[in-house]
Amino acid sequence: MATGDATLARYAELVFRDFPEIEDMIPADDSLLLVLRQGAAVSADLCAALAAPPAAAPLMTGTLHEIAVEYGGAAGPDLRALAALAGMDAPTFINSHAAAEYTVAFLGFQPGFPYLRGLPDGLHAPRRASPRVRVAEGSVAIGGAYCGIYPAGGPGGWQIIGRTAAVLFDPAREAPALLMAGDRVRFVPV
Repeated sequence: MATGDATLARYAELVFRDFPEIEDMIPADDSLLLVLRQGAAVSADLCAALAAPPAAAPLMTGTLHEIAVEYGGAAGPDLRALAALAGMDAPTFINSHAAAEYTVAFLGFQPGFPYLRGLPDGLHAPRRASPRVRVAEGSVAIGGAYCGIYPAGGPGGWQIIGRTAAVLFDPAREAPALLMAGDRVRFVPV
């Protein structure tokens, strides 16, 4: 089991078991931060759960989100260069990107920014040598082995291949982040 898979399996197990002393859990790709309730003692059951190997597979399957993306052009200024780097034309690159199913490994960088695992190996690309001062909200990007979506405008160093109108973070929603660790994403070209 890959490290990220083990983290998601552990996260799912702890969510499922709902330990009362855990106030919050924040997964990353190879670690899990547990925030304990103030004054709560760590139970023997939680200690045992943390010492045991994680489940072979997550106990829950995250929600599948289909996210419409406008690829290339002004929405994806790095698409053509990345396609050339991968040895393919832009339509083949888009088809390969959209054919994969991604898993949200964790959120970070900006509120609601998903780090998505599952990018096909041939599409991996380094981050930009010089970050952009402004990346548009909804930009779909590649950074190394990850795909991500910028929930808000701002600076960014990932390679931009497209843009979505999906609202990834809205503090007025009951669950402000659209995507959560363990959720799955499929990109749909528009």
